[in-house]
Amino acid sequence: MRAIVLSGILTLWAAWVSAFEVEDRAVFGPEAAGDTIKVISTADIAYFEPMIRSFLDRAPGLRVDYTVASSSELMKAIQDERQSFDLAISSAMDLQTKLANDGLAQQHFSDVTRSLPRWATWNDMVFAFTQEPAAIVLSRAAFADLPIPRSRQDLIQLLRQNPERFRGRIGTYDVRISGLGYLFATQDTRASETFWRLTEVMGALGARLYCCSSDMIEDVERGDLAIAYNVLSSYAVTRADTDRFHIVLPQDFTTVMLRSLLIPVTAQNRDGAARFADHILSPSFGPEASPLAGVDLTALQAESTLHRIRLGPGLLVFLDQFKKRSFLAEWQSAIVQ
Repeated sequence: MRAIVLSGILTLWAAWVSAFEVEDRAVFGPEAAGDTIKVISTADIAYFEPMIRSFLDRAPGLRVDYTVASSSELMKAIQDERQSFDLAISSAMDLQTKLANDGLAQQHFSDVTRSLPRWATWNDMVFAFTQEPAAIVLSRAAFADLPIPRSRQDLIQLLRQNPERFRGRIGTYDVRISGLGYLFATQDTRASETFWRLTEVMGALGARLYCCSSDMIEDVERGDLAIAYNVLSSYAVTRADTDRFHIVLPQDFTTVMLRSLLIPVTAQNRDGAARFADHILSPSFGPEASPLAGVDLTALQAESTLHRIRLGPGLLVFLDQFKKRSFLAEWQSAIVQ
């Protein structure tokens, strides 16, 4: 009997240890609501709350249980643990594509999805609803007497000329734990070899590694960082303290991420998820309803230096285990010196 009890305890402990990590959680809507839509998302609550409240204004009988997790932990929850979330929303387009490609997403057809441009949907399972450029965020105080770098080559030259000023004061993603960071890094390498030179220079200056854009921007605002590389501009432009930093979209090329959603095969409230998805994807869903939706798409499409990442199987290339191990080994050699 004691052995059986011990075995049960060990099983529960192992399950607890392997559970995906939750960063934040909030429930919206009346307690007496009949149905709940369970959402897992990489977007902070503050950025997504306007979307949720806008939706609930039109669907008063529903609640939204919103869980925030990193893109890697979202993948773990859906792929490894088969958690019963009704909607998965992520900035890591490659991981979303993999979930769909591996049969872990349901197809969704509606008048709204049929009206989407071709670049915003893949196999009627993954749907994009924002375009968010990756930016370089610079402390105004640190650059008070320095020229603002407008390209990666400018940044490399500036760092080489002022190593002591920037030593330990550069932030970028730890691509080993950040799915979005890995996506941006691999897309950078596709666009230019400059990425590797910049990574080596940042590594030589003791670059600090982060999980999230919001943490990097916060440290620039506080003065702990002078430079944050490849952060989401959508998280920077909506802050109240933008007078403390410059937001630079590199003129050599700017990678544009499409935040996307899908309905997992484990969804328990499929109808509610479809309604919420259509609300998010709807053309009538205005920028005023969310900071994440406030990007001028027309301006983005007109800019030749803005490179929109394309949804589709091409994103799976760097998720191949051999290629990923090779990339991470090269990245670690460059950044961890």
